[in-house]
This record gives sequence, structure tokens and C-alpha cells, in this order.
Amino acid sequence: MSLSALARHALLLALPLSLLLPACSRQDTTQVPSAPRRIGELQGSGERSPFEGQRLRIQGVVTGSFSGGLGGFFMQDAVGEDDGDPASSDGIFVQWPRESEPRVRRGDRVRVNAVVSELGPEGATMTTLTDARIEVLGRAAAAAVVLREAPARAQDYERYEGMWLRIETALTVSGNDGLLRFGELTVSFGERLRQPSDLFPPGAEGRAFAQEQDRRSLILDDGRRSEYPERLWFLPEPLSNAAPLRAGSTLAGAEGLLEQRGNRWALQLRRDLVVASQAERPQPPELRAGLRVASYNVENFFNGNGRGGGFPTPRGAASAADLERQRAKLVQVLLGIRADVIGLVEVENDGYDERSALAELVAALNAALSEAEGAADAGDYRFVRTSEPLGGDQIRVALIYRERAVEPVGEPASLASGAFERGSRVPLLQTFKPRAGGAAFSVVVNHWKSKGGCEGAEAGNRDQGDGQGCWNAARVDAARELLQWLDSDPSGGADGGRRLIVGDLNAYSQEDPVRLLRNAGYRDALELGGRSGQSSYNFRGYAGSLDHALASAALASDVRDAAIWPINADESEAFKYRSFARNPDWYSAEPWASSDHDPLILVLRQPRPAGP
Repeated sequence: MSLSALARHALLLALPLSLLLPACSRQDTTQVPSAPRRIGELQGSGERSPFEGQRLRIQGVVTGSFSGGLGGFFMQDAVGEDDGDPASSDGIFVQWPRESEPRVRRGDRVRVNAVVSELGPEGATMTTLTDARIEVLGRAAAAAVVLREAPARAQDYERYEGMWLRIETALTVSGNDGLLRFGELTVSFGERLRQPSDLFPPGAEGRAFAQEQDRRSLILDDGRRSEYPERLWFLPEPLSNAAPLRAGSTLAGAEGLLEQRGNRWALQLRRDLVVASQAERPQPPELRAGLRVASYNVENFFNGNGRGGGFPTPRGAASAADLERQRAKLVQVLLGIRADVIGLVEVENDGYDERSALAELVAALNAALSEAEGAADAGDYRFVRTSEPLGGDQIRVALIYRERAVEPVGEPASLASGAFERGSRVPLLQTFKPRAGGAAFSVVVNHWKSKGGCEGAEAGNRDQGDGQGCWNAARVDAARELLQWLDSDPSGGADGGRRLIVGDLNAYSQEDPVRLLRNAGYRDALELGGRSGQSSYNFRGYAGSLDHALASAALASDVRDAAIWPINADESEAFKYRSFARNPDWYSAEPWASSDHDPLILVLRQPRPAGP
């Protein structure tokens, strides 16, 4: 699933955009405010202020001035002046743009005459003081609230809204996909966050797990609304290949002001973090011997016109230099996988001639393999050709294979009707026979409709709020029609029912489409290999598997091993080929951040020719 950065962060940006206007209509804002109120009294113990729409006078201490970055400042009751109610927050955000006078700084005691507003999406607003008039009274002190563990429930963060928090426990980096663009990290108390629908089917158990994940989740932000900050000031050292801050790294010293960000909570940092540990970049998994089959989403490999021009491409490289860097990374991944059959996803759908994207990638892979082995004939990868374009989408799936290991049997088959006419890409099937002996088997590579782009979704394709996102019905149709097609025996009996369904299904492991495949007798290769629970994708800090390999009942007993090589989903976009223009030092022609999905590799109990 390749969502644009804008779509990926639409919900996160809902609150910042909404700061332009309050979520309620103001009541009489010209009335003379009554005696000063305590902030806790103003906040109340509910989700919305009991004084919403009223103009009040409030007095407190500035705990964080973010006028340049957030358009305002946070204030909190001075020490000993709170309302004594632990269920109400003693802090609040005040809109106060950079050019406003008087200037305020942390530690100032201020009196604020302002309107109480609720800003943000309905049901997840942040109490904010707007249309403010401010008087600086002097200096005073406020105290930080110390947290050593996550609150009992996610909604319990409400009692700390706008307050100064100091977290005195280690936090785990669960997601860094917003780090480069938004200066933010998704962190968790305890272990990393998981996608609920990767572990539980829709229902009560999944909802309970989702609530548990949400209560442990927190965003650490840089105190700015702007995109692509020049410097990530809160990191003790700049991002680098030696210090990539992968998901799984741990942090300490988080301290800042708590902001409600839609249905999530963000800590606007006010001091540097401490990196307690850096998660290591893993080498290729050690797998048992046998014939290797892999699946890999290459995230829009487009090569322009194949002659060095045609840039920027519709979905991939913006320049010939970008393409060179992208290709170099992908080749290193494919060399590390060393699979005998590989299903590729998100390759430019531009045919099969020598200038096509697929031909260019395979030629580069063969050249690198020959160089690595010191033999001109070592590069023996070939690609499966179809007689017609594979669907009408800009991207397609593809199959490549090592000629020394397997030979194609019969012609490739594809399904371009029903669910695969639009939305889900046309699946491609090819039967292979191991050259060292053993039974033939088929591999069918898929790329189903993504969860994003909900506009136009109707009925069962709308987000049902069950964790499966938009277009679930379309993916269920794809699964059902794929099974019907496979039951019709598109290999003509050549594979004896020995089939592998691989690819990016855009559905997590316990969602309806994948469960439909399993209920039809297909078995998860990771489970068969004894490595279930691994994930291939990370969305907003929640890890799960959108990429799958499922073996038919006739082939399941031949799956010896399977693993995901976590080289991409845990990486910041800083290390992708596109970031070279911002910082050349971030780029390396290595596997890391070569895509947004991790490759999945499985091993069949089939003979494999000697050699690499």
C-alpha cells in the first residue's frame, strides 16, 4: 500500500488546520468577564469545557512558548493555585501568534482575557483560549506532572490536556514515518505497537486490543506546524546511517506540553531527548535449505522512457539520478534475498521490451550478481512475459526467476475481470518446475486495492470502523474471485494444485480477505515456518503484515521455512533515494529504506542446484 504522505497524515493534521476557527459558534464574546477562573475549573472533567463559547479571565504561568511554531503558548496553574481536582487539567493552550504583543516567555505569570473554544474534529477537540488579550504580571513557577507509565485508558490523557508532562520511563520508537516531514515520532510505553487486525479478527477482542494499544501510544513532536524542518533539534545527534533511529529504538527524557491531535495525543517537546538504544539494521534472515520463493513490493519502480528521459515519472523517480539510486537499493535487496522465484509488486506497467522498467531492473540485478560471483553467466534471472499488457493500471505485478533453479511450465495466466478490472491489480500466475527434480508448483502474485483514497467508497467499501479501513468489500471480492479462478485450474493441471498466493494484499492477517483464503485451505507460510507474528509494514506507528505468502493444502507440507527481512518498514524516509537532494549523507546503496514494505521469503522442501 503506497499512500501519499498527505493522505497518510490527514488525520494528524486535522487539529493544526482547524486552529483557524473554533469548532463551536461563539456566544457573547463582548461581555465583561467575571472574576478570574482557575484553569482546572475552565477545563472541567469532561471532554469539552463547561464554559465553551464564553469570555473569561484566567491567570497562570507560561509553561511553553510556541508562538512561532504552533501559533500560541501553553499556560498552567502556578504551584499551589490549582483547583485540587485530579480529574481536570490544570493547563491550556492560548492562541497567540508570533507578532502578538506582549511577547511571553516560559515562567511568565500572565492574566488572559479570552474566549473558551473547542478546536479540532468533533468528538476529539482541544480546549483552547482564542481572541486573547494578555497582561504579563511577573514571574512564577509551575510544576511538571511526572508519568512513569501509560494512563489506564487513552481517554485519561484528557486530564493532562495542555499540561507540562515529564515522562520518567523509557519509550519505544514505534513509528518514524513522520520524522523527516513533520518532526515527529510515534512512541509507546513498553513494547512496540501492533495493528489490532493483524492479530485479531473484527470484534470485541480486537477492539479491546486496540484500546490497549491506543493507551500506550504517544506522539513526540518538535513544536512546529511547518513541514520538513531544517533541523531535528530534539535529537542528541543528527540522523545518519550510523544512528538511523529505526523503529524499536528506545528513548528517555521526554518532556513537553500535551496537545490533543484528533484522536491521538502529542507531546510538544521542550528539551532534547536521550537515545537510550538504537535498533540494529538486520542482515538477511538465516533460512533452511531449499528452493526459495519471495514477495517484494518495490514501491513504484518506474524508469521514465528507458533512455534516461521521461522524468519525473508518474509515481516513482523524479530524475535519472533518483532512478539510479532507487535501482541500486532494490538490487541490493534482491541480491540479499537470493530467491529462485520472486513476485514483484508496483513495477511500472510499460511492457517487456529492453527499455521497460522490469527489463532494466532484471538487467541490473544480473549484472550485479555476475560481478558478485565473478562469473559472467551467474546473472541468470529472467522475467515472465505475458502476451498482453497486465491490466490498465500504471503499476503491475511481475514474476522473475533464476533459470538455473527453475523452468517455466506452460504459459503464464492472469485474471483481468471482476474485482481485477479496476482497483485491485491483475494477478499473474506461472507454473515452475525445479530443475534439480521435484514436483511443479505455481506462484500467483497479487496487489489488491489499498485502504486509502476513501472518496467514492460506498456500502461495504466505506470504513466500517472495525479496523479494516476502506475498500474491504473490494478486497473480499478479490479474494473470492481469485479462489474461484484458481479452482478452475489456470495451470491446466501442470501444478497438481500446488500453489502459492503471494504479494501485497493490503489486508492485515486477521482481516476478512486473508481469513477467506485461509478458510479455503491456504496456510500462512510464516506460521508453517514457525515464525508467525512478524510484520512487513508500519502505518502511523502500528506494525502489521500487508504482505503475505499462503500455500495451498497440496503444497503446505513442503514449506520448510519463512521469514520477513525487516529492512524498510522500520526506517525513516530520510534514508530513501528521494532524500538525497536534502542530505546526500543519508543515502547509501544498501537495502535499507529501499521501499515502504519489507520482503517476505519462504523456503520449499524442493531440491535446489548447488551454488549461490
